[in-house]
Amino acid sequence: MTTEPLGSADPDGVFAYTWDLVGDPAAAERIAALGVGAVVLQAAYHSVRAMTPYHPVHRIVHATHAAAYFPLVPDRWRHRRLVPAAPAWAVDTPDRFGTAASALRSQGLRVEAWLVLTHSTAMGERAPDLTVRNAFGERYGYALCPAQPEVALYAVRLIRAFCERYDAAEVPALMLEACGWLGFDHGSHHEKTAGADLSRGCRTLLSVCLCPACRKGIESAGADPVAVAHATRRTVDAEMRAGVRAPRLLTESLGEQAAGALLRHRQSVIEELTRQIAAVASGREILLMADGDPQAIGPDSGLALDRFAGRATGFVVKCWDDEDRAVARVKDAVRDSTRPVIANVSVLEEHPAHLARRVARLRAAGARAIRYYHAGLASPARLRALRTAEAQAAVTPIDTITTATAEGAA
Repeated sequence: MTTEPLGSADPDGVFAYTWDLVGDPAAAERIAALGVGAVVLQAAYHSVRAMTPYHPVHRIVHATHAAAYFPLVPDRWRHRRLVPAAPAWAVDTPDRFGTAASALRSQGLRVEAWLVLTHSTAMGERAPDLTVRNAFGERYGYALCPAQPEVALYAVRLIRAFCERYDAAEVPALMLEACGWLGFDHGSHHEKTAGADLSRGCRTLLSVCLCPACRKGIESAGADPVAVAHATRRTVDAEMRAGVRAPRLLTESLGEQAAGALLRHRQSVIEELTRQIAAVASGREILLMADGDPQAIGPDSGLALDRFAGRATGFVVKCWDDEDRAVARVKDAVRDSTRPVIANVSVLEEHPAHLARRVARLRAAGARAIRYYHAGLASPARLRALRTAEAQAAVTPIDTITTATAEGAA
């Protein structure tokens, strides 16, 4: 598996679901017309309800459980508790990923596989002992814990199954989402948590996993997991019951030694998982959705990027929030890592009129390429804004963008 930097002419790309393409003969051409050169195509994904405004057959797809969108060999998964289910929605075909990928390649588009690893309520309910457990002993059924050996084995087996079906010439890159822990924040059915007004620090503490595997890992990294659990409960209850806001930093709520051990444990688990994935990835690029804040929990792996010793060709950094914060996040990632940084930009969150400016600033901050979220979900106005951002990039030299950005900040 190569960990060499991506090429100097890296294409920008868009995210897409298989159901955006399967059953719509015009979809691949429509995506190519956006002016991008790559598509991040869903291969294994969590449950979702999604609009499909351009599809000739359906307008809404409700994926009721996590699923693999490529055929699995049943014998490889026999007697396993963690088995990805097949999808039973949208236009059916034996190989949804392969069908969609073939259509995209026919338009000259590079296909990158989008694989979500530890986010599955269906599997979490089937194997609750393998899910994230907070300091109060409560489990998050949607979140498989990657420190559990059975979960890591499942993730590697999923990647191996995918790579055995499609060769690296067809799918040269794997984009990994949820290659780590999910925590407290999750859009559950009829979510009723907003009124508690939890601080970021409290949410971070509620996301600390203290399952048996994590307790063992924290202890091996140099801290007492019992003390970590006690400090977490004390600080969370102080906020919930007495209004004493939890500190934002784990070092302030847990202490330097305990926080350091917790973060070392997390980093080492993610590093080892990426090494195991790379070993079965058949020479493909590994694009890791990552957050440069080691405390971060969620679909983007929280890492100390400057100390990352795992296997990744590049880091995909989410840039969905405030524009200035997104630009700063990319600058920090570029500074802290020798690996290329790809900016994940949502066309759904951004006002269409502001998208081109945001993209230009992210490029000037050092983003090697852009991945736009999401070609199948965006309105016509948002897709026009995407095309405009790409057209502007094609005619605007990067030094011009950098100069204009610097002048605007002066």
